[in-house]
Amino acid sequence: MKKVRLGIIGIGNMGTGHANNILKGLCPEIQLCAVADINPDRIRWAEENLPADVQKFDTAEKLMDSGLVDAILVAVPHYGHPQYAMEGFSRGLHVMVEKPAGVFTRQVRLMNEAAARSGVVFGMMFNQRTDPVYKKMRELVQSGELGNIRRTNWIITNWYRPQAYYDSGAWRATWSGEGGGVLLNQCPHNLDLWQWICGMPVKVQSHMHFGKWHDIEVEDDVTTYVEYANGATGTFVTTTGDVPGTNRFEITLDKGKLVAENGKLTLWKLEKTEQEFSAENTVPFGAPQMEEIQLDVSGENPQHVGVLNAFAACVLRGEKLIAGGEEGINGLTLSNAMHLSAWLGKEIALPFDENLYYDELMKRVQTSRRKEHVSDSVSDVGGTFSGVK
Repeated sequence: MKKVRLGIIGIGNMGTGHANNILKGLCPEIQLCAVADINPDRIRWAEENLPADVQKFDTAEKLMDSGLVDAILVAVPHYGHPQYAMEGFSRGLHVMVEKPAGVFTRQVRLMNEAAARSGVVFGMMFNQRTDPVYKKMRELVQSGELGNIRRTNWIITNWYRPQAYYDSGAWRATWSGEGGGVLLNQCPHNLDLWQWICGMPVKVQSHMHFGKWHDIEVEDDVTTYVEYANGATGTFVTTTGDVPGTNRFEITLDKGKLVAENGKLTLWKLEKTEQEFSAENTVPFGAPQMEEIQLDVSGENPQHVGVLNAFAACVLRGEKLIAGGEEGINGLTLSNAMHLSAWLGKEIALPFDENLYYDELMKRVQTSRRKEHVSDSVSDVGGTFSGVK
């Protein structure tokens, strides 16, 4: 195999972006061979804008059974991610899944188990892992050079969306169509990076507002507190209602603090750990000596293209993925725990009861309302969700 023959399932916003990147030659080891969408408007778009040798299908199953592809990229609404991934595994196809991994961890766990049995390549589209800022943060935290984590804080409120965004598709911001709001749509990358760099917490307590800033039924304002096994604490604050928003990620450790903001990474490095200083110091208002360092975060940031190129390299030569598909459950565990905490009004210990989460979600799905008189600019390959398990 000289190139990976790829089929894209779902030609909405993300699927179209991936198709265009491949057709521009940015993924030289991938050949776009087919696309699928159940929305006739998107198929018409594909007929008019994609090359004639890219086959168009009106169902994902027809694409996967065509024999034209070695791999699929799943870019449908969230509930369909595990469903189509598992259908790909059962056919021996390599699979790349757009974020999030799914809507509820019980289903994603089944997807991961199916992937392990299949032996195919399974990747997640966590393109933010290619950002040199976050790569450097992970390197420093994981190395232990700065000691243990004491506190993490991420205020990520630059996800502003106007009402027109939510009115662009009937499935958007509904429990039945999307399974959540800002946590499931905008923040999967941030939640993935948070745990990728800092590890998973053991306790989660969250406060949410549902439709606070928009006419929607899901969360658009979230404040979460977490605790880690070593006693460290953290906060995660996000919304789609703030203008202007903020993106500031801080990690305080025994021997310094890392701050990522505005594309820069700053390290305040202590001369000695806080514990060592406090044990030796005799001055009531003393503080340890520290150095402020602007870290070098230059370098390539290939984002989606980088993830796809690594996926092709893994299929063709066994090279390393940017993010293994099985890792998608981690960030989803965080968002599920946040939702469960807000719904029940209490702290949630990890691991949580996945069946309880599913039951609580289904209560909301059953009363969910699809918007009418909207412009469906995003395809909905998965159709209406009816309780996929």
